Amino acid sequence: MKIHKLYITFGLMIALVLFFELAAHADETSESTEITFSAPIQIPGRVLPAGTYTLRRADPGSSESLVEIFNADRSVYAVMQTVATERMEPGDTAITVAEPESGNPVLVKWFYPGRTTGHEFVYPKQQEKEIAQAKQETFGGREPMPSAEVGAE
Repeated sequence: MKIHKLYITFGLMIALVLFFELAAHADETSESTEITFSAPIQIPGRVLPAGTYTLRRADPGSSESLVEIFNADRSVYAVMQTVATERMEPGDTAITVAEPESGNPVLVKWFYPGRTTGHEFVYPKQQEKEIAQAKQETFGGREPMPSAEVGAE
């Protein structure tokens, strides 16, 4: 009889731990991040004027990887397709920007804090070639980080 009580107690403890572990991470699913750009920056299909924007994963339950960009007044500015990208270690919020020879800097990748998987924005093929050849810099928090911190695909 003592053995059955021990198994039941042990099972309840495991269930309780799993329940609280899942509940603790439920608020991070939208991956919302506020970013301020001091200069215009290009996103697929348009240019964001300098200002403060919120990046948020659209419909976190979906298998599609869409990112919404909101203006400072919280209205939707753009919804964009992204593909998954990886970095070596989790860290702070990170943004990778490319500086092509012509035009504005280009937003390439966004990583939510504490995650190794991020979002790479999808551009037309010709522009992707320019971005791949351009100098890229990754910024985390307020400090620039070497591009090597973000793993290539």
